Amino acid sequence: MDVGYYREALLRKRAELLAEGTTRPLQTSMENNSRQGDLADQATGNNEVHIALKLRQTDSKILVAIEEALARIEKGTFGVCRDCGEPISDARLKAIPWTRVCITCKEKQSA
Repeated sequence: MDVGYYREALLRKRAELLAEGTTRPLQTSMENNSRQGDLADQATGNNEVHIALKLRQTDSKILVAIEEALARIEKGTFGVCRDCGEPISDARLKAIPWTRVCITCKEKQSA
């Protein structure tokens, strides 16, 4: 397994998420949630704020998972499933390099 490849992929994704966080402001100001417009306009504004907040929360969770994956690289445990101890496939790691579990264990969690 080329751990260097995964380290670079993790670092790139972390930089991308951090850059997006600074360029995608969360617009929760009162002017966006004011009582201007009809109820549909107000609902749309509230919905946009809610979506932006959810995106921020997801980005935050991914950033934590990336930091944990980088720590596993340093410890030498990267690419090993947290649940069963088996190696995680390269295909899964290439798709989601911050994953903690193999596809079999992930499917069990989702069931």
